[in-house]
Amino acid sequence: MKYVVLIYGNPESRAAWAGMSDEQRAAGLAHYQQLNDDLDASGERVVSERLAYPELTKQVRVGEGGVLTTDGPFAEAKEFLAGFYLLDCESLERATEIAGRVPEASFGVVEVRPVMGLR
Repeated sequence: MKYVVLIYGNPESRAAWAGMSDEQRAAGLAHYQQLNDDLDASGERVVSERLAYPELTKQVRVGEGGVLTTDGPFAEAKEFLAGFYLLDCESLERATEIAGRVPEASFGVVEVRPVMGLR
């Protein structure tokens, strides 16, 4: 079964990243690389990506006048989608276990959601 692990950032996590030394950032990225390597070895990682900050977002709407785009950020919420993993693993419990290895889970929100097909 496929699950998406949604990684949310917030002002505090952004400030923590900005305040890290180069060595601390390298260690954080190494943690992600190890997680990716482990999930690749088990065959559970379909894809994972880090997303740009909300300020670089374009919102697209289609109305009577055609396509309208607006620059971000948009939501009033403090949290924003920062990245994701698409997993193919045996159970929700396993996907949740993997989500617990994402560093943001210790100071932010990491959400696990089953992927639903069109059928």
